[in-house]
Amino acid sequence: MLPAQALADLTNLLGAQRLLTAPEDRALYASDETPKSCLPEAVLFPTRHEEVVEIVRLANRHRIPLIPRAAGSGNVGGALPIPGSVVVSFECMNRVLEFDPDERLIVVEPGVVTEEIERMAQAHGLMYAPDPGSGAYCRIGGNLAMNAAGPRCVKYGATRDHVLGLRAVLGDGRAIRTGARTSKYATGYDLTRLIVGSEGTLALITEATLRLVPAPERIANVRVCYASNRAACAAVARVMRQPVVPSALEFMDRRAIEAIREYGGAEGLPAGTQAVLMVAADGAHDDVPRQIERIAAALQGEGLIEIQSGFTPEAMARLWTARKSLSHAVKRIAPLKINEDVVVPVMRLGDLVEAIDRLAETYRIPLVAFGHAGNGNLHVNLMVHADDADEMARARACRSALVQTVLRLQGSLSGEHGIGSEKRAFLALEFDAATLAFMRELKALFDPNGLLNPGKKLPD
Repeated sequence: MLPAQALADLTNLLGAQRLLTAPEDRALYASDETPKSCLPEAVLFPTRHEEVVEIVRLANRHRIPLIPRAAGSGNVGGALPIPGSVVVSFECMNRVLEFDPDERLIVVEPGVVTEEIERMAQAHGLMYAPDPGSGAYCRIGGNLAMNAAGPRCVKYGATRDHVLGLRAVLGDGRAIRTGARTSKYATGYDLTRLIVGSEGTLALITEATLRLVPAPERIANVRVCYASNRAACAAVARVMRQPVVPSALEFMDRRAIEAIREYGGAEGLPAGTQAVLMVAADGAHDDVPRQIERIAAALQGEGLIEIQSGFTPEAMARLWTARKSLSHAVKRIAPLKINEDVVVPVMRLGDLVEAIDRLAETYRIPLVAFGHAGNGNLHVNLMVHADDADEMARARACRSALVQTVLRLQGSLSGEHGIGSEKRAFLALEFDAATLAFMRELKALFDPNGLLNPGKKLPD
């Protein structure tokens, strides 16, 4: 329970309408997309930067842990409350503060829905390049916290690569500005890139200046079917070795194909298809056919069953919708999805996919692999029944073996979903003790009392 004085101070700051304490209200903010939950002591709804500053100052005065939250659409427990904590929801900080098409930038608050930024940009011939699959409902603050990405990341980079500057509040209530409005910046320390991806453990972002890029004149798509995962991964390596960079290069294994077939997005796949690549190219209208020709040449090879291009926009939209819905579609296999978001060097992708098949057999756990093959970033979904103790024990062992496999292949624990509370115990496998100690020193510098999103990112 919040101390009476803390509750009075917060109520005086926000008013009763923007401070929720009823159990049924707090329950809506007790979890994210992970199955775990923890009831916060209260939920706060600031509407401007100055209120966030004061919230953090009050939290320090009363020693209250703060859990920042955007849409709560993450799946690693990044927005999961801890006992005695208060959720700071940025839903009401949802204004576009500035939109300058000439300078190709937009300034937004953290509660703006990501797809809204893309819509505004497109109306002026521009594009906000990061395209997470949850773009229709996730909010930019969560994207910034986790350094989210999406299919276009292979060509355009992740969220971090499109942030020019930030306004943020440190863990002791100090307000800072980072970066600049210019596309080149070599003045101060690059605090922008440090805060983006820090999962709300270093600072609370209250404003972001984002870089926009010219929208391509044309986009073309290719769907490629292979007789095996190894053949598809070899094709990925060939595509990424040649000079034309695709704007998307997505992989789906056999189990993923089965899931989207039930969803209705895999119609027309030829017999014997065990893996599918979805490839896109974009750019100037007259240059896209050349790009597709070069990419298609690289896609040729052993195990190829079919290449199809020139789909109607409606057909491609259905296929991409199915691909982006895979995270939900696979739940038909089992009710609980343990989503591992791992990444390896692109040339080791085939080794990873073969290892995933072996793990599925060894631990008798359905594993569904799909994702951003052009970056070596796969979503490996362990499909389990939470009420089956033996299956859950096998899933934990399988997950640990997967992490060790990824690190053995010189990969990393996360490509775009972040660490949150679910994966932080594995960090000591990826980083040595000196590196982890320095990360903790940085955390203490930004957040002296450890009140910003405790229990996330770093291991105990």
